[in-house]
Amino acid sequence: MKYDFSSLIDRHGMDSIAVDSWGEIPGMAPNAPDEGFDRIPMWVADMNFATVPTVREHIIQRAQHPMFGYFNPRPEYFDRIIEWQSRRNGVECLRPEHIGYENGVLGGVVSTLRAYVQPGDAVLVHSPTYIGFTKSIEAAGYRIVHSPLKLDDQGVWRMDFEDMEHKLTQNHIHAAVFCSPHNPCGRVWERDEIERAMDIYRQHDCVVISDEIWSDIILPGHKHIPTQSVSEDARMRTVALYAPSKTFNLAGLVGSYHIIYNETLRDRVCAVSNKTHYNEMNVLSMHALIGAYQPQGYEWVDELNQVLAGNIEYFCTYAEKQWKGVAFSRPQGTYMVFLDCTEWCREHGRDIQWLLDEGARVGVGYQDGRPFHGPCHIRVNLALPLSRVKEACDRLDRYVFNAR
Repeated sequence: MKYDFSSLIDRHGMDSIAVDSWGEIPGMAPNAPDEGFDRIPMWVADMNFATVPTVREHIIQRAQHPMFGYFNPRPEYFDRIIEWQSRRNGVECLRPEHIGYENGVLGGVVSTLRAYVQPGDAVLVHSPTYIGFTKSIEAAGYRIVHSPLKLDDQGVWRMDFEDMEHKLTQNHIHAAVFCSPHNPCGRVWERDEIERAMDIYRQHDCVVISDEIWSDIILPGHKHIPTQSVSEDARMRTVALYAPSKTFNLAGLVGSYHIIYNETLRDRVCAVSNKTHYNEMNVLSMHALIGAYQPQGYEWVDELNQVLAGNIEYFCTYAEKQWKGVAFSRPQGTYMVFLDCTEWCREHGRDIQWLLDEGARVGVGYQDGRPFHGPCHIRVNLALPLSRVKEACDRLDRYVFNAR
């Protein structure tokens, strides 16, 4: 491979929650490991890979200039997004005026809700549910109504369209958050599924907030379909949210963007975020995106997806063979695996907290699935060198799932 996805990079003392916050965030961060076990971070959804070199090059080049005053986004910022969306997702007729900066996807979610629904109103969200949705939507004063995803006979997560219609009608819902690809389940939705979901949202006159931050992390054999692309109605009722942060490991720089084709929808969403003055772009974040969306970035992401496919294949094959009673659906996108440990816990007389504590004790920091509405689940981040994935599997096998 051209890029390095195998080196072990020391993140200690370099502002990394994933590595340095063990034992410091009750109810979220893993406990500190026992002496003799180093930390394998598999909980926070960022990657243990160095970003594409062009990101650093563009940031360093800009940082060499000694002034960082007020600025406007460069035309190149919009040009790079338009080209990226065209080449990666087949998006056509995207123009700069359709694109707007967001401090984060969750900020875009809340701004859209504030523009269209009243505090106390219900919002439809699929479950399992990304914890960030739960916290931000509820903190903003809205009521989440969950439509549970279902596993089919092939172990693939599916939307329950009848349940969606029932919940929308029963709760008079006019706003929905749609996660595509889905976090934490790793599902990459097919076109006909998105079409059917969007038709249901149309019938109930819902504004749709489509979180597509994972859209670049797609495993071989699958393809991301932008929600706005499935129909003209979907194009006009959807706020789509993207970012280079998941793709290129840039979360600490902060910077997302929306695509909104409907002028009225766009004006209302932008009015909310602009009037609070929270939604101001950082000049280095702008240059990070420009650096990421270079020709090298396309190559880097393609290699990244190959690496992630290998990691997921190794982990899932190992788990299927070694950890009886642990179930999961193989992800089609993202770098997360959502383990259902219900049967294992029942057979061994343990609970999910025991699994979390014992994993952390031997340096495997994976994440409690309960805040994601997985009652006996663990979310595992596999975006780290394969040698670390193998070491984590070995420790979990010897000390946790098959401990003697």
